[in-house]
Amino acid sequence: MREPLDNTSGSVPEPTQPDPRRWWALTVLAAAQLMIVLDASIVNIALPSAQEDLGISNADRQWVVTAYTLAFGALLLLGGRIADYTGRKRTFVIGLLGFAGASAIGGLAPNQELLFAARALQGAFAALMAPAALSLVTVTFTESKERARAFGVFGALAGGGAAIGLIAGGVLTEYTSWRWCLGVNVPVALIVAAAAVPIVHESKAGGDTRYDVPGVVLATLGLFCLVYGFTEAAKSKSPEDPNSTAVQGWGDPATVTFLAVAVVLLVAFVLWERRARNPMLPLRIVLHRNRGGSYLVFLLVGAGLFAMFLFLTYYFQTNLGYSPLKAGFAFLPFSVGIILTAGLVSQLLPRLGPKKLMVPGLVFAVVGMLLLTRIGQETSFWTHVFPAEVLLSVGLAGVFVPASSTALIGVGYHDAGVASALLNTSQQIGGSLGTALLNTLFAGAVTAYFVDHPPRSAEEAQQLLPFAFIHGYHVAFFWGAVLLAAALVVAAVFINAKKDDLPTDAAGGEASSG
Repeated sequence: MREPLDNTSGSVPEPTQPDPRRWWALTVLAAAQLMIVLDASIVNIALPSAQEDLGISNADRQWVVTAYTLAFGALLLLGGRIADYTGRKRTFVIGLLGFAGASAIGGLAPNQELLFAARALQGAFAALMAPAALSLVTVTFTESKERARAFGVFGALAGGGAAIGLIAGGVLTEYTSWRWCLGVNVPVALIVAAAAVPIVHESKAGGDTRYDVPGVVLATLGLFCLVYGFTEAAKSKSPEDPNSTAVQGWGDPATVTFLAVAVVLLVAFVLWERRARNPMLPLRIVLHRNRGGSYLVFLLVGAGLFAMFLFLTYYFQTNLGYSPLKAGFAFLPFSVGIILTAGLVSQLLPRLGPKKLMVPGLVFAVVGMLLLTRIGQETSFWTHVFPAEVLLSVGLAGVFVPASSTALIGVGYHDAGVASALLNTSQQIGGSLGTALLNTLFAGAVTAYFVDHPPRSAEEAQQLLPFAFIHGYHVAFFWGAVLLAAALVVAAVFINAKKDDLPTDAAGGEASSG
């Protein structure tokens, strides 16, 4: 992709010779990005154990995931601005140290409130690290072919983070404790920070360095209220009874209030961004047909995908009785499939163009998600889950790679960094909203199952619970498929870029590495 704006004239001065330590710098930066991606998936495997240990309700358990993704996504654009203005290396190191501290707090948390807060703090510091790392890769590798290789390595490591996180989460949870899924970040982050100090060079942007504080506040509070409103709908009507299956629902006053406030704040954010002198999100970025379509596709796919990980994790461990380690390996077909297919899609993209890959890819993903609605208490992993994971991985690889490029079509020099960061933001915010929404639909489906099959005793209720969960999973996966189908419609309608329209350089690698 194009270099970010580093001076007021709009050009980045290239050094007379490449940095001799640039590949070592890439190792440091990629290790940090790997840790960020790994941390988004490692807790999925640990979540059932953490929920039992801290007494977290089914409605609130999603905050372990969404507190991280919401803070990360909501603050990512601001993190990029901070990195550009105060120094990318400085921001990167501060982000690493803060991430280590937040991980330590989460690993030692004695209750759910401190765990949720620590996860949000992790997300906030990750929002400093991720854009700083991407910018540092861009300014470290000034030759286009080397930069393409650097982003290829960066993206491959980041893509493998999901697989590594799921397996590492299984190992740590089974042989130590779920707490080490957070605690392991502490030594890793400290080592990477220590290596960054002598190896990575500092850089910062010039020109207008004012922050859009009102925009940050409006967007963050609006998104928080939206997610919290979904969560309120899934809360038990009898919080004193942890086994209660009755939920408050969408008509509850607290749910309606939070959702209404969210709409007001998000509308105010858009209105403010239209008039702000230095907006956090220039609206010209999202109002372009192909770019806006790409961000919406990432938002919808993130919403369906994050929830898939959450509910399959519980299906594996709660219903099938898998150990945490076995559950981690059960996700391996998806992670390996998406990495392998992404390489093929990268080769096909310049020949076929984005739409011919995205539309079939989303069809595959929808079919894969619908296959998960056929899982049951006695069904086989190989006949029901494995084919769904393969279809989802192949399909989504056909979405992520081309959408990462179409998101940068026609982007001006000054907006290139914001446009790339917005891809990460869309996926993380989609993950937050999707997880909260589908967890609410899951809770409502479990309640409906008990209404249709009223137990005659507490013992019978416990016997019915696994089947109620299966029904809840089916509903969640169905609506996950609806979200992916909505992404399919968006791609079919909005994406009209030709193969010759795609940006050259490594834009796709940068955007997709989050």
